[in-house]
Amino acid sequence: MEPPTLRKAGSKQEEAFGVQPRRVADLGTVPSLRRSNSSLRKVRRSQNLFGNSEKQESLSSWIPENIKKKECMYFVESSKLSDAGKVVCECGYTRQQHLEEATRPHTWQGKDWDPKKHVQEMPTDAFGDIVFTGLGQKVGKYVRLSQDTPPSVIYHLMTQYWGLDVPNLLISVTGGAKDFNMKPRLKSVFRRGLVKVAQTTGAWIITGGSHTGVMKQVGEAVRDFTLSSSHNEGEVVTVGVATWGTVHNREDLIHPLGGFPAEYVMDEEGQGHLTCLDSNHSHFILVDDGTHGRYGVEIPLRTRLEKFISEQTKERGGVAIKIPIVCVVLEGGPGTLHTIYNAITNGTPCVVVEGSGRVADVIAQVAGLPISEVTISRIQQKLSVFFQEVFETLTESRIAEWTKKIQDIVRRRQLLTIFRECRDGNTERKRAFHKASRSHDHFGHENWDHQLKLAVAWNRVDIARSEIFTDERQWKVQGVSLRSLYKRSPGHVAFTMDPVRDLLIWAIIQNRRELAEIIWAQSQDCIAAALACSKILKELSKEEEDTDSLEEMLALADEYEHRAIGVFTECHRKDEDRAQKLLTRVSEAWGKTTCLQLALEAKDMKFVSHGGVQAFLTKVWWGQLCVDNGLWRVIVCMLAFPLLYTGLISFRERRLQAGPGLPRVRAFFNAPVVIFHLNILSYFAFLCLFAYVLMVDFQPTPSCCEYLIYFWLFSLVCEELRQLFYDPDEFGLMKMALLYFSDFWNKLDIGAILLFIAGLTCRLIPALLYPGRIILSLDFIMFCLRLMHIFTISKTLGPKIIIVKRMMKDVFFFLFLLAVWVVSFGVAKQAILIHNESRVDWIFRGVVYQSYLTIFGQMPAYIDGVNFSLDQCSPNGTDPYKPKCPESDAVRHEPAFPEWLTVILLCLYLLFTNILLLNLLIAMFNYTFQQVQEHTDQIWKFQRHDLIEEYQGRPPAPPPFILLSHLHLFIKRVVLKIPARRRKQLKSKLEKNEEAALLSWEIYLKESYLQNQQYQQKQRPEQKIQDIGNKVSTMVDLLEMESLKRPGSMEQRLASLEEQVAQTSRALHWVMKALRDGGFGSEEGIPAPAPQKASEGQDLEPDGRQEEEDVGDTHHVNARHLLYPNSHVTRFPVPNEKVPWETAFLIYDPPFYTDDRKDRGLVDPVGNALEPLSGISYNAVDGPIDRRSFHGVYVVQDGLPLNPMGRTGLRGRGSLGCFGPNHTLQPVITRWRRNQDGAICRKSIKKMLEVLVVKHSLSEHWALPGGSREPGEILPRKLKQVLRREFWSSFQNLLTQGTEVYRGYVDDPRNTDNAWIETVAISIHFSDQSDMDLKRLNSHLHACDPGMSVRWQVVDRRIPLYANHKTILQKVATLYGAFY
Repeated sequence: MEPPTLRKAGSKQEEAFGVQPRRVADLGTVPSLRRSNSSLRKVRRSQNLFGNSEKQESLSSWIPENIKKKECMYFVESSKLSDAGKVVCECGYTRQQHLEEATRPHTWQGKDWDPKKHVQEMPTDAFGDIVFTGLGQKVGKYVRLSQDTPPSVIYHLMTQYWGLDVPNLLISVTGGAKDFNMKPRLKSVFRRGLVKVAQTTGAWIITGGSHTGVMKQVGEAVRDFTLSSSHNEGEVVTVGVATWGTVHNREDLIHPLGGFPAEYVMDEEGQGHLTCLDSNHSHFILVDDGTHGRYGVEIPLRTRLEKFISEQTKERGGVAIKIPIVCVVLEGGPGTLHTIYNAITNGTPCVVVEGSGRVADVIAQVAGLPISEVTISRIQQKLSVFFQEVFETLTESRIAEWTKKIQDIVRRRQLLTIFRECRDGNTERKRAFHKASRSHDHFGHENWDHQLKLAVAWNRVDIARSEIFTDERQWKVQGVSLRSLYKRSPGHVAFTMDPVRDLLIWAIIQNRRELAEIIWAQSQDCIAAALACSKILKELSKEEEDTDSLEEMLALADEYEHRAIGVFTECHRKDEDRAQKLLTRVSEAWGKTTCLQLALEAKDMKFVSHGGVQAFLTKVWWGQLCVDNGLWRVIVCMLAFPLLYTGLISFRERRLQAGPGLPRVRAFFNAPVVIFHLNILSYFAFLCLFAYVLMVDFQPTPSCCEYLIYFWLFSLVCEELRQLFYDPDEFGLMKMALLYFSDFWNKLDIGAILLFIAGLTCRLIPALLYPGRIILSLDFIMFCLRLMHIFTISKTLGPKIIIVKRMMKDVFFFLFLLAVWVVSFGVAKQAILIHNESRVDWIFRGVVYQSYLTIFGQMPAYIDGVNFSLDQCSPNGTDPYKPKCPESDAVRHEPAFPEWLTVILLCLYLLFTNILLLNLLIAMFNYTFQQVQEHTDQIWKFQRHDLIEEYQGRPPAPPPFILLSHLHLFIKRVVLKIPARRRKQLKSKLEKNEEAALLSWEIYLKESYLQNQQYQQKQRPEQKIQDIGNKVSTMVDLLEMESLKRPGSMEQRLASLEEQVAQTSRALHWVMKALRDGGFGSEEGIPAPAPQKASEGQDLEPDGRQEEEDVGDTHHVNARHLLYPNSHVTRFPVPNEKVPWETAFLIYDPPFYTDDRKDRGLVDPVGNALEPLSGISYNAVDGPIDRRSFHGVYVVQDGLPLNPMGRTGLRGRGSLGCFGPNHTLQPVITRWRRNQDGAICRKSIKKMLEVLVVKHSLSEHWALPGGSREPGEILPRKLKQVLRREFWSSFQNLLTQGTEVYRGYVDDPRNTDNAWIETVAISIHFSDQSDMDLKRLNSHLHACDPGMSVRWQVVDRRIPLYANHKTILQKVATLYGAFY
């Protein structure tokens, strides 16, 4: 009988169902009658509204063919009544709710109801869109399907027909199904954190889908996010997997042709023992087993679906990334504990929310304790606190089962994360979902590479920063795998093998700022990388139209420039010479350019103006001269070079200072400072000669001075051509031309030369002699303007030239405003004063010229009529040298125009032009001046580089003598084909060893810079205030937690005291028995003292790098896994403290299991009868079977041997071959790991090993090629499967020569109380790669079974090897001093 409170609700549920019988034949066309007539009307209405949708039609045709529901086909009356007091079937439905065929008499009527026989599948009748009545217009998806539906079909429905994107992460939320209370702050942190992770990583959240318990919490979290987020943030995919038979008002969802939409009403008051669907979920999978009111039906299908999804891969940038899964736990009871246990056992990371209650709090309280302290008494005490309502009903065996499961959960704490309110929620989420990326399919560098792909796919920079790119791990990125993290378009250059560089560029272009910062911190060529990032961002900003984005890009470019300055400052402070090498080193990774060139192209003035860079440029400027030579000394020696022999000029190198005179003269005249001043003198001489010819000696026939000018100009043309075609870096003619014409002064040179050629052409034609002189005179102005480039070397005049250039831009824009007033006033004045002026030149003078001069005070004499005189003008406009007279009275000879109007116009014109516009121009000039003046030093230091670079590569002789250098250069390049040499001072190619040492030094100082930055960040007042606030919050939370833990401390101490007393009592009992027998007794029975209990207040630091087992966990672990491998047998739970046979465990009642193997002739008898086993001789050689143990004589009790390591929770021999010890052989075959050059690879100074391992296709782990042997054989069966027969005898010889590394018990999951595995591990190591036995072994490796794989695997503690094999492998690594 059901409780009366539930009957009423149940009757309402039944009354809502249709009561008309149904025929099976009509199921394809007639709607299911488990709904009201109103829902049928809704179907017809929705079909009329949405029937034209192709997508809905496709869904309506595909689902009935592939998705089934379950119906009870045979009514078997149940002994229980429904809530309404009606007779129901064993399935839970009433007779009226069954199909017509199910109520007819049949042969099954008298038999017990069997769901496998009485329930059948048929096309589903509930699918489509779901809308929750009265709760907005949000539309979800739903489907009713059979519990036997393949997960692949469901996944296809979700991704192809529901349109869901393949997830980057799967979050499975489980916990209490009933409503529970959470602290407001914890609830807020959990909700915000869960949805943030799901939204930023592109995850699916899977829950139970009902509007209660943890599912309700998740739904409200999604609701709050949806209300507070913008439309472009994307929807959070929340999938509810619920049981169809427990959904209240499910008749509203039945639409045989699809509900588009189906309107669902949430009725929490009338739901009774059923549940309503949660309106905040986006998708519903309703699992049907043909029953009504039975919970938990969906769990197996949900488990299979989650496992299937986690095995899928997602293409991300061409990389197949396996979808990770994480389990989130809130509150919960026994079912939740079982879910956590299964998840941890299967390697699924779990996040347990402490403070949510019940199971979650029990696990959180003991998660930080050693396994030896997670005892039955402790768990019992925790259950009494967190399960007060049901604690009295818990049996001793149930408590033992809970203890065993919790011990196994805590033992694999690397998969467990405790989400605590007192900690940073971002840190906890980050750790949890980072653990989700650590699958057993990826280990070593492959694992970190896999995690990097996930971090990029999730766009979670925090994971990359703290869990992947860390100081503890030497991150080495594989170029092949990183190729596909971003795709290049066909127009880009081919992929180069510098993945860190390419990944950094990709992160910058994709605007992943934090990820780019992390990658830069891991890059080698960090100064060049920072400058390149600055250049890229500045180039991108030119294409950006959004002002905010543009400012962000420029700010980020400045930030990278500051990083380059910071690292270079550290380098320059440490060693100036090395720092200058970093400036000129050719970086292959960044287009064979240098750091200095990158800074110049990016216009990073702050970097170029750095003291170290300027010191280097000054050094280049002075060549081999000392920089402390006075300029006057240089000029004097230029004019009288014999003074070089007097020591007036000092040189940097001693050989020049004390050597012969000729090298000293060559070094002097090759210095850029000397070349520059010689060219200045030459250019002034050229201008003086040019001016003399134009003003004094310009004859019809060119004079000698004029011919000298032509010759001089020809030398200048040759020098310009040399600058254009000189390409030592092999950039190509196009790029050299672009670089040449990008310089303003080069454009001015070309313009001056072309204008000179035009003037010379006119000058040589007698008829055009005078126009030719005019053109040459204008050209003289351009040559004089070229002098300004020379002044850039001056710290005073250099910035002024920049000011003038910028002011010219201001004037250009100002003229547009001025032209409006000038033209408007000029046209009005001309039209008022002058009548029909036809001469164009005088119109221009009157409109523009006179109006422009008026601004500067030259007023028209007749504009006000005072100085009017007919003698100064032409009445008819016939005199070409006089303006036309204004409107006047011919009789009175007085002006007839309105004088008052012209005066007013003149006043207004002068007011706006002289006062407003000219002051505006002055203000613009002042702003430009102030802007440049603030950065005068930086601008001068930046622009002097171009001049230094020009004269550093310029021939030493000035024009016109430079033609000799050009002739010499022409002979070398064109005639003798000698290639051009790179200027070593500004660009140097280092040797590999020198470059590697220089980059290592740079990386070391980069780390110093980053540490200083972190320290300065921590010293900021705002950061200190934030840290103090966090500490205060943490302390308050700890105090609150301590107050919760304090009540149980007394019970804990009493329990510990009781256990100590009991242990002491047993020890005294043993002493008395020994004395009574008259001997000293056997030491084997001495009980060990009870371990001292630690305080309960320890906290967990969930570090994923902890070992899997705690120190002191000495009992076998794998042999106590609850589910026996390859069977459905469940072990009796054995907590750690109950493992020893000496410890009393009165409730211990393990099942008996012996596998019926195919090779019956080679194994012990099957069954638990003792008669067939009576002939076995234990602790001796029993025929071909050696039943002796390496651990001495074992106990035989009731005719069966006892496992010497203690209880396992299972009797019998399991799947092993014989009772007692099952001896195996494990050959550990190793060799040194070598690189391509044959050198042994090292890690953490130690050498690295490779081990030969095998793997079966059905297994997830690799294994050593050993195991059991057939009677009389030496080699294990597994080894024979991967080794050719002709090599067996040779391998036996290797075994005899090998080293034994272990002999004893193996903690294997197949072990039982009466059968266990013992092994002998023998190491066979090949130290020489040319060993003939090694070569023969490799040639004879062959997997006979197609399902077997064999390979050499790098020895690493993350290798996916069986746990007991890892222990053996670690001993081998220790034997050879290798890395593990």
